[in-house]
Amino acid sequence: MTLPDPPVLLACLAAYLLGAVPFGLVLVRLFKHQDVRAEGSGNIGATNVTRVAGKALGALTLVLDALKGGVVVLVARSLGWDLFSQALLGACAFLGHCFPVYLRFRGGKGIATGLGVIFALHPPAAGLAAGAFGASFVVTRISSLSSLVGVLSVVAAAVWMGVETRLLVLLGAMVGVAIYKHLPNIRRLLGGRELRF
Repeated sequence: MTLPDPPVLLACLAAYLLGAVPFGLVLVRLFKHQDVRAEGSGNIGATNVTRVAGKALGALTLVLDALKGGVVVLVARSLGWDLFSQALLGACAFLGHCFPVYLRFRGGKGIATGLGVIFALHPPAAGLAAGAFGASFVVTRISSLSSLVGVLSVVAAAVWMGVETRLLVLLGAMVGVAIYKHLPNIRRLLGGRELRF
């Protein structure tokens, strides 16, 4: 496997820095003069923003976090870069959201940003993930559990569609990070203490 060209590596850094922008934190501070990390679950993502600041800011956070992932993929595609390079940039934006340098690497769980990446790369797979999330959420009203269901559905779809190995490895790494970021939620789920809507 050949290493990415230097321009791709520089673009990966730019994608990471864009992904690291904590839109949820910024929006809640701007409109509610609160630190979203000090409320609810303490997370900077759309779910906790919704709990703390309402549905409008939660929805805006979701859209902006998803765009962070989708835009970098689309920019790479517009430059004529191959599918793996597009996915690599998306993964870097995802990592930026999960481990933002601006917040001492304490970021969100990456679900919205990851969804943006998947939507830009393969809309049907993103639709499957969104559908799996929605169905689980309707039944359980637990965002974290539904997120995990959506994430795992993407993996299942990728395996079923025969995605090339290096893309599957990249997706697997992203899923591993998402599960790692959800470990506190998983512990609360097992203990019956997870937050519901």
